[in-house]
Amino acid sequence: MGAKSINNIEYILVGDYYIPDRKLPNEERPIGKYGWMHREYLKEHNSMMFNDLVLDGQLWTYLADLNEQAENRLQFIIKQMQEAENVTDELKEQNQMAWVQAMNNIYNRAEEIVIHELVL
Repeated sequence: MGAKSINNIEYILVGDYYIPDRKLPNEERPIGKYGWMHREYLKEHNSMMFNDLVLDGQLWTYLADLNEQAENRLQFIIKQMQEAENVTDELKEQNQMAWVQAMNNIYNRAEEIVIHELVL
């Protein structure tokens, strides 16, 4: 079996044909909620980028990176909103239901920001 290199792409001879010898990256990080959301967005609204990432074997890594960025950004925004709105552990001790309600509200608003900034 012969091997050939053209334009920095390795090819191997299989029968009468040379086919690209592509190696996929060994990415084991999960792509998570935001990665899946962005994947669907790319498929529907930017199929050219989606196809390029798939063909280059970079889709999973790209989505895992995006998911990590989104998670970090979400936590940062939540912390900022908690401080700005004075949602503290003291409130949690005094009135747990009010704290849960405030945290749910903060989480939902922060997630909406992250989705519009990074996912869509």
